[in-house]
Amino acid sequence: MKQFRYILFAFAFVQFAPTMSFAQNKGKLRSYLDCKQFYSHEAGNYIEVYFQFVGPSLHYLPKDNGLIGEVGVILNISQGDSIIRSDAYRLATPFMKDSIVEDFYDMKRFAIQPGNYSLNIELFDVNDKSESLKASVPITIEELADGVSFSDIETAELIYNCDGESPFSKSGVCIIPRLATFYPTELENIPVYFELYNTSTLADSVFAIKQFIVDEAGNELTEQTVFTRHQTAEIVPIVRKVDITKVKSGKYTLSFALLSKKMTELAIQTYEFDRSNDLEVNLSMETTILDPNFQASIPEDSIVYYLESLIPISGASEIKNIIKTIKTKDADLQRKHIQAFWVTTAKVSAYDEWLSYKEQVKLVEARFGNNFQEGFETDRGRVYLQYGSPTTMVQKETSPSEYPYEIWQYNQIGKFSNKRFVFYNPDLVNNTYRLIHSDMIGELKNPGWPQMLSKRNSSAGNVDNQNEFLQKQYGDNSNDLFRQY
Repeated sequence: MKQFRYILFAFAFVQFAPTMSFAQNKGKLRSYLDCKQFYSHEAGNYIEVYFQFVGPSLHYLPKDNGLIGEVGVILNISQGDSIIRSDAYRLATPFMKDSIVEDFYDMKRFAIQPGNYSLNIELFDVNDKSESLKASVPITIEELADGVSFSDIETAELIYNCDGESPFSKSGVCIIPRLATFYPTELENIPVYFELYNTSTLADSVFAIKQFIVDEAGNELTEQTVFTRHQTAEIVPIVRKVDITKVKSGKYTLSFALLSKKMTELAIQTYEFDRSNDLEVNLSMETTILDPNFQASIPEDSIVYYLESLIPISGASEIKNIIKTIKTKDADLQRKHIQAFWVTTAKVSAYDEWLSYKEQVKLVEARFGNNFQEGFETDRGRVYLQYGSPTTMVQKETSPSEYPYEIWQYNQIGKFSNKRFVFYNPDLVNNTYRLIHSDMIGELKNPGWPQMLSKRNSSAGNVDNQNEFLQKQYGDNSNDLFRQY
């Protein structure tokens, strides 16, 4: 089935552009939409329709000292003037109890015969009187029962083992779908799920899958190509993470080809994605000539310290290089590594940028260092060096019910706006504040952070509602402070 992704918003229906940004204006319901085709012996060919509702775009009503919203969904699949499949229901949002309003997901399955159809969607905010959102898109259902074939490739925000009771479960795993096709530097892999059908009809008992990535010009990234061997079966589910750490910025097609034992291609499935990646440049330390002025700024007893201080602003591959250089215990090589890093990465003057960063390292050492961690090794130090000084910072060292905490807010981090970090000190000593939650992509995301912040006064919740037993107490205002930005 041809892949499509859409966003529904403000009475309009447009093709989803992965790099497009939409403001979170309350009162205008928005939802992302995607659709994938699969096959089972029981249901035959079927599709899964995915929704990602933008949490802050809904109206919420108070309930049991919290907030809850509700979305109305009307969905049908038509062929000509006939409605083939339909469903209508109301979907409650997750219960918000002094917590962050997050996006939430829904999924519907429909068994359907091969053919051409229209998928018709109408969404409305139950607590809002605004006009509903409507869309109609063509879909094509292919016959997957005959011959060796692939399902569509489903990409995921999260894949985990589950017992099959969740609507998001397939083949023993639950898959929270990823509806965006844009992968920034912070995302180092693409979790995927797909199924292979009727390989049991092959002459041999084994087959191979070739995983490869092709750029916009049609060139295969040979270093990304992977071959795996599998046993034939009527249905073979595949779950894997595709490493894109070294994939440069650009448009790509991820492909999976099914090969016979003789390496003949029998079927293929593809997934298109956009990548933005600031790759580390290989450092040529062997040819680096030590600059006396540069080296004079690195004290003899602090070479390893300043080399390690580069870790917060380095990617995964460069961190490995730093660790490798440290293990050599070669002071000259370590000096060359520091100098080569700035010569390679500096936008203007390597020496000046190094001196500026060195001052920042000293600052985080003074402010965030403790008895067993250097300043740049702490969570606050790492965030400060990686993203710079926060636009605003709220510090609460004492609270009747919460551990000491800090909330950092950034107006801008690269292409991202209004990003926040929450740190807390559960040990109450040693200035050891830890990152507990952030809404920055690639950082720790923990919906249950309010419960953890008040853990000494609150019982633990459960996996579906980590803040279930969180009680509002005097002086407990971390959520209010978090949401005001």
